[in-house]
Amino acid sequence: MVDLIVVLIVLGCAALLYLKSTLVKAFASLIVAVCASVVAFGYFELLANVFIGRDLLIPWAQPISFALLFILTFAVLQTAAIQLIRQPVDLGLWPERIGRVVCGIFLGLFLSGLLLTALAMAPIPNKYPYQRFDQRYPDAEHPNKVLLNPDGLATGLFGVISSGSLSGKRSFATLHPDFIDQAFLNRHNTSEGVPGITKSQAIEVPKKNAAWYAPEGIKDSEGNPISPKSGHVLTIVRIGIKQNAVVQAGTFTPAQLRLVCKQQADARNPLAGKGQIVYPIGYIAGSDLLQTKRLSDVIRVSRSDFGANDRTRWIDFAFYVPAGLVPVLVEFKQNSIAEVPTLVSPEQAPTPIPFVPSSGSENNPSPPNNTSRPQTSGRPTQPKNTSDKKGIGLSPLTRPLVGPQLDDYK
Repeated sequence: MVDLIVVLIVLGCAALLYLKSTLVKAFASLIVAVCASVVAFGYFELLANVFIGRDLLIPWAQPISFALLFILTFAVLQTAAIQLIRQPVDLGLWPERIGRVVCGIFLGLFLSGLLLTALAMAPIPNKYPYQRFDQRYPDAEHPNKVLLNPDGLATGLFGVISSGSLSGKRSFATLHPDFIDQAFLNRHNTSEGVPGITKSQAIEVPKKNAAWYAPEGIKDSEGNPISPKSGHVLTIVRIGIKQNAVVQAGTFTPAQLRLVCKQQADARNPLAGKGQIVYPIGYIAGSDLLQTKRLSDVIRVSRSDFGANDRTRWIDFAFYVPAGLVPVLVEFKQNSIAEVPTLVSPEQAPTPIPFVPSSGSENNPSPPNNTSRPQTSGRPTQPKNTSDKKGIGLSPLTRPLVGPQLDDYK
Protein backbone atom coordinates (compact mmCIF):
# COMPACT_ATOMS: atom_id res chain seq x y z
CA MET A 1 0.00 0.00 0.00
CA VAL A 2 2.75 2.46 0.92
CA ASP A 3 4.54 1.67 -2.34
CA LEU A 4 1.41 2.72 -4.22
CA ILE A 5 1.20 5.95 -2.23
CA VAL A 6 4.83 6.78 -3.05
CA VAL A 7 4.21 6.12 -6.75
CA LEU A 8 1.08 8.31 -6.70
CA ILE A 9 2.96 11.18 -5.02
CA VAL A 10 5.79 10.93 -7.55
CA LEU A 11 3.40 10.80 -10.52
CA GLY A 12 1.31 13.64 -9.10
CA CYS A 13 4.33 15.92 -8.68
CA ALA A 14 5.61 15.03 -12.16
CA ALA A 15 2.21 15.78 -13.72
CA LEU A 16 1.78 19.03 -11.77
CA LEU A 17 5.17 20.44 -12.75
CA TYR A 18 4.77 19.29 -16.35
CA LEU A 19 1.38 20.96 -16.76
CA LYS A 20 1.62 24.01 -14.49
CA SER A 21 5.29 25.00 -14.36
CA THR A 22 8.41 25.76 -16.34
CA LEU A 23 11.76 24.02 -16.08
CA VAL A 24 13.29 26.90 -14.12
CA LYS A 25 10.37 27.05 -11.68
CA ALA A 26 10.30 23.26 -11.34
CA PHE A 27 14.00 23.17 -10.52
CA ALA A 28 13.50 26.03 -8.05
CA SER A 29 10.73 24.05 -6.31
CA LEU A 30 13.07 21.07 -5.93
CA ILE A 31 15.82 23.24 -4.43
CA VAL A 32 13.28 24.91 -2.11
CA ALA A 33 12.15 21.48 -0.88
CA VAL A 34 15.74 20.47 -0.13
CA CYS A 35 16.39 23.74 1.74
CA ALA A 36 13.17 23.36 3.73
CA SER A 37 14.17 19.81 4.69
CA VAL A 38 17.53 21.08 5.95
CA VAL A 39 15.71 23.50 8.27
CA ALA A 40 13.29 20.78 9.40
CA PHE A 41 16.01 18.22 10.16
CA GLY A 42 18.27 20.81 11.75
CA TYR A 43 15.76 22.38 14.13
CA PHE A 44 12.90 19.96 14.79
CA GLU A 45 14.42 18.75 18.07
CA LEU A 46 14.84 22.33 19.26
CA LEU A 47 11.19 23.14 18.57
CA ALA A 48 10.09 19.81 20.05
CA ASN A 49 11.92 20.63 23.29
CA VAL A 50 9.86 23.83 23.50
CA PHE A 51 6.65 21.78 23.33
CA ILE A 52 7.97 19.17 25.77
CA GLY A 53 9.08 21.85 28.24
CA ARG A 54 5.49 23.11 28.32
CA ASP A 55 3.96 19.61 28.53
CA LEU A 56 2.38 20.07 25.11
CA LEU A 57 1.95 17.27 22.57
CA ILE A 58 4.79 15.31 24.17
CA PRO A 59 4.44 12.03 22.20
CA TRP A 60 3.82 14.01 19.00
CA ALA A 61 6.28 16.84 19.64
CA GLN A 62 8.98 15.73 17.22
CA PRO A 63 6.87 14.76 14.16
CA ILE A 64 4.69 17.87 14.51
CA SER A 65 7.75 20.10 14.89
CA PHE A 66 9.34 18.48 11.84
CA ALA A 67 6.21 18.96 9.73
CA LEU A 68 5.66 22.56 10.87
CA LEU A 69 9.22 23.61 10.12
CA PHE A 70 9.18 22.05 6.68
CA ILE A 71 5.78 23.45 5.66
CA LEU A 72 6.49 26.98 6.90
CA THR A 73 9.98 27.11 5.39
CA PHE A 74 8.78 25.66 2.09
CA ALA A 75 5.92 28.17 1.91
CA VAL A 76 8.20 31.15 2.56
CA LEU A 77 10.96 30.07 0.17
CA GLN A 78 8.54 29.02 -2.56
CA THR A 79 6.77 32.38 -2.37
CA ALA A 80 10.11 34.16 -2.62
CA ALA A 81 11.14 31.99 -5.59
CA ILE A 82 7.91 32.76 -7.44
CA GLN A 83 8.46 36.48 -6.94
CA LEU A 84 12.03 36.23 -8.23
CA ILE A 85 11.07 34.22 -11.33
CA ARG A 86 8.23 36.33 -12.66
CA GLN A 87 9.47 36.45 -16.24
CA PRO A 88 9.10 33.13 -18.11
CA VAL A 89 12.31 31.46 -19.26
CA ASP A 90 11.90 29.10 -22.22
CA LEU A 91 14.76 26.63 -22.67
CA GLY A 92 13.25 24.88 -25.66
CA LEU A 93 10.45 22.39 -26.24
CA TRP A 94 12.16 19.11 -25.33
CA PRO A 95 14.36 20.41 -22.51
CA GLU A 96 11.23 21.95 -20.97
CA ARG A 97 9.14 18.80 -21.27
CA ILE A 98 11.80 16.38 -20.08
CA GLY A 99 13.24 18.69 -17.42
CA ARG A 100 9.87 19.40 -15.80
CA VAL A 101 9.06 15.70 -15.55
CA VAL A 102 12.49 14.83 -14.12
CA CYS A 103 12.24 17.60 -11.51
CA GLY A 104 8.72 16.43 -10.67
CA ILE A 105 9.88 12.85 -10.16
CA PHE A 106 12.68 13.88 -7.81
CA LEU A 107 10.40 16.31 -5.97
CA GLY A 108 7.74 13.63 -5.47
CA LEU A 109 10.32 11.12 -4.30
CA PHE A 110 11.77 13.64 -1.87
CA LEU A 111 8.38 14.75 -0.50
CA SER A 112 7.21 11.17 -0.02
CA GLY A 113 10.44 10.46 1.86
CA LEU A 114 9.87 13.40 4.19
CA LEU A 115 6.29 12.26 4.79
CA LEU A 116 7.45 8.75 5.71
CA THR A 117 10.14 10.22 7.96
CA ALA A 118 7.62 12.31 9.89
CA LEU A 119 5.29 9.31 10.27
CA ALA A 120 8.19 7.15 11.46
CA MET A 121 8.67 9.51 14.42
CA ALA A 122 4.96 9.51 15.31
CA PRO A 123 3.57 7.32 18.14
CA ILE A 124 1.44 5.20 15.83
CA PRO A 125 1.22 1.39 15.53
CA ASN A 126 4.41 -0.24 14.34
CA LYS A 127 2.93 -1.42 11.03
CA TYR A 128 2.36 2.17 9.89
CA PRO A 129 3.39 3.71 7.56
CA TYR A 130 4.91 0.30 6.75
CA GLN A 131 6.36 -2.70 8.59
CA ARG A 132 10.09 -1.93 8.56
CA PHE A 133 10.99 -4.60 11.13
CA ASP A 134 9.42 -7.89 12.16
CA GLN A 135 7.04 -7.33 15.05
CA ARG A 136 8.32 -10.14 17.30
CA TYR A 137 11.95 -10.54 16.26
CA PRO A 138 13.24 -7.25 14.82
CA ASP A 139 16.70 -7.34 13.27
CA ALA A 140 18.38 -3.93 13.08
CA GLU A 141 20.74 -5.16 10.36
CA HIS A 142 17.97 -6.24 7.97
CA PRO A 143 15.25 -3.59 7.67
CA ASN A 144 12.47 -3.71 5.10
CA LYS A 145 12.38 -0.76 2.73
CA VAL A 146 9.81 1.02 0.62
CA LEU A 147 9.97 1.05 -3.15
CA LEU A 148 12.77 3.46 -4.24
CA ASN A 149 13.67 4.00 -0.54
CA PRO A 150 12.46 7.64 -0.42
CA ASP A 151 12.81 8.04 3.36
CA GLY A 152 16.39 6.79 3.19
CA LEU A 153 17.04 9.31 0.41
CA ALA A 154 15.68 12.23 2.44
CA THR A 155 17.55 11.44 5.66
CA GLY A 156 20.70 10.32 3.85
CA LEU A 157 20.92 13.58 1.92
CA PHE A 158 20.79 15.64 5.09
CA GLY A 159 23.31 13.31 6.73
CA VAL A 160 25.73 13.97 3.87
CA ILE A 161 25.17 17.73 4.15
CA SER A 162 25.58 17.63 7.92
CA SER A 163 28.82 15.64 7.86
CA GLY A 164 30.35 17.18 4.74
CA SER A 165 31.87 20.52 3.85
CA LEU A 166 28.93 22.38 5.40
CA SER A 167 29.20 20.52 8.70
CA GLY A 168 29.62 22.23 12.04
CA LYS A 169 30.26 21.12 15.60
CA ARG A 170 27.29 18.75 15.61
CA SER A 171 26.66 16.32 12.80
CA PHE A 172 23.31 14.71 12.13
CA ALA A 173 25.20 11.74 10.68
CA THR A 174 26.80 11.18 14.10
CA LEU A 175 23.82 11.90 16.32
CA HIS A 176 21.33 10.06 14.11
CA PRO A 177 23.02 7.55 11.81
CA ASP A 178 20.41 5.30 10.21
CA PHE A 179 17.76 7.74 11.41
CA ILE A 180 14.82 5.86 9.88
CA ASP A 181 15.85 2.61 11.57
CA GLN A 182 16.18 4.45 14.89
CA ALA A 183 12.74 6.00 14.57
CA PHE A 184 11.00 2.73 13.74
CA LEU A 185 12.82 0.72 16.42
CA ASN A 186 12.21 3.41 19.03
CA ARG A 187 8.44 3.04 18.67
CA HIS A 188 8.48 -0.70 18.01
CA ASN A 189 6.64 -1.51 21.26
CA THR A 190 4.55 1.63 21.77
CA SER A 191 1.39 -0.46 21.47
CA GLU A 192 2.52 -2.29 24.64
CA GLY A 193 2.71 0.94 26.64
CA VAL A 194 6.43 1.61 26.10
CA PRO A 195 6.94 5.41 25.89
CA GLY A 196 8.99 6.63 22.96
CA ILE A 197 10.04 9.93 24.50
CA THR A 198 10.75 11.39 27.94
CA LYS A 199 9.88 14.76 29.47
CA SER A 200 13.46 15.37 30.59
CA GLN A 201 16.98 14.00 30.27
CA ALA A 202 16.53 10.41 31.41
CA ILE A 203 20.02 8.87 31.36
CA GLU A 204 23.54 9.61 32.49
CA VAL A 205 26.95 7.99 32.14
CA PRO A 206 29.87 8.18 34.60
CA LYS A 207 32.67 10.46 33.41
CA LYS A 208 35.33 7.81 34.05
CA ASN A 209 35.52 4.03 33.69
CA ALA A 210 32.04 3.78 32.19
CA ALA A 211 32.98 1.66 29.17
CA TRP A 212 35.26 -1.36 29.14
CA TYR A 213 36.00 -4.50 27.18
CA ALA A 214 34.08 -7.47 28.53
CA PRO A 215 36.24 -9.86 30.56
CA GLU A 216 36.84 -13.42 29.45
CA GLY A 217 34.61 -16.11 30.86
CA ILE A 218 31.37 -14.15 30.81
CA LYS A 219 28.36 -16.49 30.46
CA ASP A 220 24.69 -16.33 29.64
CA SER A 221 21.86 -17.23 32.01
CA GLU A 222 22.29 -20.94 31.20
CA GLY A 223 25.96 -20.89 32.11
CA ASN A 224 27.12 -21.11 28.51
CA PRO A 225 29.95 -18.87 27.26
CA ILE A 226 28.78 -15.89 25.22
CA SER A 227 29.36 -16.64 21.56
CA PRO A 228 31.80 -14.22 19.91
CA LYS A 229 30.67 -12.25 16.87
CA SER A 230 33.09 -12.09 13.99
CA GLY A 231 34.63 -8.65 13.52
CA HIS A 232 33.16 -7.33 16.77
CA VAL A 233 34.31 -6.87 20.36
CA LEU A 234 31.99 -7.41 23.32
CA THR A 235 31.94 -4.14 25.24
CA ILE A 236 30.22 -3.14 28.48
CA VAL A 237 28.84 0.38 28.98
CA ARG A 238 27.45 1.60 32.30
CA ILE A 239 24.27 3.61 31.80
CA GLY A 240 22.13 5.14 34.52
CA ILE A 241 18.35 5.56 34.50
CA LYS A 242 17.39 8.67 36.48
CA GLN A 243 14.82 8.24 39.21
CA ASN A 244 13.08 11.54 38.40
CA ALA A 245 12.43 10.27 34.86
CA VAL A 246 11.45 6.72 35.73
CA VAL A 247 7.80 7.26 34.72
CA GLN A 248 8.74 7.47 31.04
CA ALA A 249 12.24 5.96 31.20
CA GLY A 250 11.51 3.00 33.46
CA THR A 251 9.87 0.98 30.70
CA PHE A 252 11.96 0.53 27.59
CA THR A 253 13.33 -1.96 25.10
CA PRO A 254 16.92 -2.56 23.93
CA ALA A 255 15.79 -1.11 20.59
CA GLN A 256 15.42 2.27 22.34
CA LEU A 257 19.00 2.25 23.61
CA ARG A 258 21.64 3.09 21.02
CA LEU A 259 25.42 3.24 21.27
CA VAL A 260 27.04 5.56 18.72
CA CYS A 261 30.50 4.37 17.70
CA LYS A 262 33.20 6.05 15.63
CA GLN A 263 36.70 5.41 14.41
CA GLN A 264 39.15 5.83 17.27
CA ALA A 265 40.95 8.63 15.41
CA ASP A 266 37.68 10.61 15.26
CA ALA A 267 36.59 9.95 18.84
CA ARG A 268 38.11 13.17 20.20
CA ASN A 269 35.27 15.11 18.58
CA PRO A 270 32.27 12.87 19.32
CA LEU A 271 29.61 15.09 17.74
CA ALA A 272 31.28 15.64 14.35
CA GLY A 273 31.69 13.38 11.35
CA LYS A 274 29.74 10.16 10.97
CA GLY A 275 28.83 7.48 13.48
CA GLN A 276 27.59 3.91 13.51
CA ILE A 277 24.77 2.62 15.70
CA VAL A 278 25.05 -0.50 17.87
CA TYR A 279 22.22 -1.96 19.95
CA PRO A 280 22.63 -3.87 23.25
CA ILE A 281 22.45 -7.64 23.41
CA GLY A 282 21.69 -7.67 27.13
CA TYR A 283 22.89 -6.51 30.54
CA ILE A 284 25.03 -7.77 33.40
CA ALA A 285 22.92 -9.76 35.88
CA GLY A 286 25.81 -11.15 37.95
CA SER A 287 29.57 -10.93 38.36
CA ASP A 288 30.17 -12.99 35.20
CA LEU A 289 26.58 -13.38 34.02
CA LEU A 290 25.03 -11.68 30.99
CA GLN A 291 21.25 -11.66 30.67
CA THR A 292 20.64 -11.62 26.92
CA LYS A 293 17.71 -9.67 25.47
CA ARG A 294 16.11 -9.28 22.08
CA LEU A 295 15.49 -5.82 20.67
CA SER A 296 11.75 -6.16 21.30
CA ASP A 297 12.02 -7.40 24.90
CA VAL A 298 10.57 -5.01 27.46
CA ILE A 299 12.83 -4.04 30.38
CA ARG A 300 11.26 -2.42 33.43
CA VAL A 301 13.00 -0.35 36.08
CA SER A 302 10.72 0.56 38.98
CA ARG A 303 11.30 2.85 41.94
CA SER A 304 11.94 -0.21 44.10
CA ASP A 305 15.06 -0.87 42.01
CA PHE A 306 16.64 2.30 43.43
CA GLY A 307 18.43 2.42 46.75
CA ALA A 308 17.13 4.65 49.52
CA ASN A 309 19.56 7.46 48.64
CA ASP A 310 20.12 6.63 44.97
CA ARG A 311 19.00 9.03 42.27
CA THR A 312 20.23 6.78 39.47
CA ARG A 313 19.89 3.06 38.79
CA TRP A 314 23.06 1.91 37.06
CA ILE A 315 22.85 -0.90 34.53
CA ASP A 316 25.83 -2.42 32.73
CA PHE A 317 24.71 -3.06 29.14
CA ALA A 318 26.63 -5.26 26.71
CA PHE A 319 27.19 -4.31 23.07
CA TYR A 320 28.97 -5.93 20.16
CA VAL A 321 31.11 -3.00 18.95
CA PRO A 322 32.65 -3.35 15.47
CA ALA A 323 36.41 -3.85 15.59
CA GLY A 324 38.28 -0.59 15.09
CA LEU A 325 35.43 1.53 16.47
CA VAL A 326 34.96 2.96 19.95
CA PRO A 327 31.77 4.16 21.68
CA VAL A 328 31.38 7.94 21.93
CA LEU A 329 27.69 8.57 22.69
CA VAL A 330 24.74 6.70 24.10
CA GLU A 331 21.18 7.64 23.11
CA PHE A 332 17.93 6.68 24.80
CA LYS A 333 14.45 6.92 23.34
CA GLN A 334 13.88 10.03 21.18
CA ASN A 335 15.45 12.79 23.22
CA SER A 336 18.09 11.65 25.73
CA ILE A 337 21.81 11.53 25.02
CA ALA A 338 25.03 11.27 27.03
CA GLU A 339 28.71 11.19 26.21
CA VAL A 340 30.70 7.99 26.78
CA PRO A 341 34.21 8.36 28.24
CA THR A 342 37.33 6.65 26.96
CA LEU A 343 37.18 2.87 26.74
CA VAL A 344 39.28 1.03 29.36
CA SER A 345 40.62 -2.50 29.73
CA PRO A 346 38.90 -5.19 31.87
CA GLU A 347 41.60 -4.67 34.53
CA GLN A 348 40.57 -1.02 34.91
CA ALA A 349 36.86 -1.79 34.87
CA PRO A 350 34.77 -0.93 37.94
CA THR A 351 32.99 -3.54 40.02
CA PRO A 352 30.00 -4.89 38.06
CA ILE A 353 26.57 -3.70 39.13
CA PRO A 354 24.16 -6.61 38.56
CA PHE A 355 20.63 -5.75 37.53
CA VAL A 356 17.69 -8.02 38.26
CA PRO A 357 14.34 -6.20 38.10
CA SER A 358 12.66 -6.22 41.50
CA SER A 359 9.22 -6.41 39.91
CA GLY A 360 10.08 -9.58 38.03
CA SER A 361 7.50 -8.46 35.46
CA GLU A 362 9.52 -8.16 32.31
CA ASN A 363 7.51 -9.25 29.31
CA ASN A 364 10.21 -11.11 27.42
CA PRO A 365 9.12 -14.23 25.57
CA SER A 366 12.06 -16.38 24.59
CA PRO A 367 12.91 -16.46 20.88
CA PRO A 368 13.10 -19.74 18.99
CA ASN A 369 16.33 -21.68 19.47
CA ASN A 370 17.35 -19.38 22.31
CA THR A 371 18.01 -21.09 25.61
CA SER A 372 18.32 -17.90 27.64
CA ARG A 373 15.76 -17.42 30.38
CA PRO A 374 14.97 -14.55 32.73
CA GLN A 375 16.70 -14.30 36.05
CA THR A 376 14.71 -14.85 39.20
CA SER A 377 13.30 -11.80 40.89
CA GLY A 378 15.13 -10.06 43.63
CA ARG A 379 16.89 -6.78 44.02
CA PRO A 380 20.69 -7.07 44.25
CA THR A 381 22.74 -4.92 46.51
CA GLN A 382 24.21 -2.12 44.43
CA PRO A 383 27.94 -1.65 45.08
CA LYS A 384 29.07 1.78 46.04
CA ASN A 385 31.28 3.44 43.47
CA THR A 386 31.90 6.99 44.52
CA SER A 387 34.50 7.58 41.84
CA ASP A 388 31.92 6.82 39.17
CA LYS A 389 29.29 9.10 40.69
CA LYS A 390 31.47 12.14 40.88
CA GLY A 391 30.79 14.56 38.10
CA ILE A 392 28.19 12.37 36.44
CA GLY A 393 26.03 13.68 33.62
CA LEU A 394 26.26 15.46 30.33
CA SER A 395 29.41 17.30 29.47
CA PRO A 396 29.13 20.92 28.34
CA LEU A 397 29.63 19.56 24.83
CA THR A 398 26.53 17.37 24.83
CA ARG A 399 24.25 19.24 27.23
CA PRO A 400 22.79 21.54 24.54
CA LEU A 401 21.58 18.54 22.55
CA VAL A 402 18.76 17.71 24.92
CA GLY A 403 17.72 21.05 26.33
CA PRO A 404 16.00 24.16 25.05
CA GLN A 405 19.37 25.63 24.09
CA LEU A 406 19.88 23.02 21.37
CA ASP A 407 21.83 24.43 18.43
CA ASP A 408 21.39 23.47 14.79
CA TYR A 409 23.36 20.56 13.39
CA LYS A 410 24.97 22.42 10.55
